[in-house]
Amino acid sequence: MLASGVSSLHGITRNPWNLARNSGGSSSGAGAAIVAGYGPLALGTDIGGSVRLPAAYNGIFGLKPSLGRVPIYPPYLGRVVGPLTRNVTDAALLMAALSRPDARDYTALPYQEIDWTGSLTGSVRGKKLGLMLEAGVGPKPQPAVHQAVAMAGKAFAHAGAIVEPAAPFFTREMLTGLDTFFQARLLAEYELLPSERKARVLPFIATWCRRAEKLSAADALRALGQVFLMREKAVAAMRKFDFLLSPTSPITAYEADEAAPGNDPEKPFEHIGFTAPFNMSEQPACSICAGYDVDGLPIGLQIVGRRFDDVGVLRMAGAYETLRPSLRPWPEPPR
Repeated sequence: MLASGVSSLHGITRNPWNLARNSGGSSSGAGAAIVAGYGPLALGTDIGGSVRLPAAYNGIFGLKPSLGRVPIYPPYLGRVVGPLTRNVTDAALLMAALSRPDARDYTALPYQEIDWTGSLTGSVRGKKLGLMLEAGVGPKPQPAVHQAVAMAGKAFAHAGAIVEPAAPFFTREMLTGLDTFFQARLLAEYELLPSERKARVLPFIATWCRRAEKLSAADALRALGQVFLMREKAVAAMRKFDFLLSPTSPITAYEADEAAPGNDPEKPFEHIGFTAPFNMSEQPACSICAGYDVDGLPIGLQIVGRRFDDVGVLRMAGAYETLRPSLRPWPEPPR
């Protein structure tokens, strides 16, 4: 339930670029492992940003596929599995395996034979891109993040894409609804745990979900209504564009021991305003490294596609690999 590398089961997963900083989450180990060289491929699960945020904070590539593109069990609202890799081609190779059918997922999309790697090449000329530099809620992007994403937009425009500003659509009411609904969801599970397991739950998580004890059933359903409104507005935001460009996160990696930026269980989701709406709308979205801040911490560019256009998102990310500034060498283990 955290977009962070803090866990009561596994401890703190630290960012290989700076061990005092967070690796993001909840797929924190997967993101850090790719940077650290444990292997070329990893899997993340994403219900509000948990593939793309580790990708952003660790400077790697992460794809959140369309809901149902990769079978998952048990399925849930917005929940997907996606690849975390050092480059787009590796993610495409992994998608060829991940997207194969599995009958246990009763919400999966019909299986399609897709040439994932063969589909990576293509021109961005004439593609209409919306550049969304503010989420509408949460902190404004840090100056380095704003600059890197704006420069990505200019790079696409120089390559022949049509880049236009895109207005934010996410509201405080929607974020509060998302927060409230998932509090209620987790409280329903937390209350069923035996006391010895409750004692092992991260205090931040227990405090956060127990806020739902004061909610009524009507409150929870009104919160779910805000989630579906978020879905409507996210899909509508793509109506005039082929793809959206935005920061993956408005900030770079925060303190390693924080369960959320600021460590406040009253405000756990302020940093997921760019990512969470596209889980609820079921749209494919990726994060790709767009540069670094003054401390050398990676910055993520999010590329969002229309529903089911997973190949298009990978193709745009592959094009950006050729357009972006040179990346820094991968960090070496401390000696």
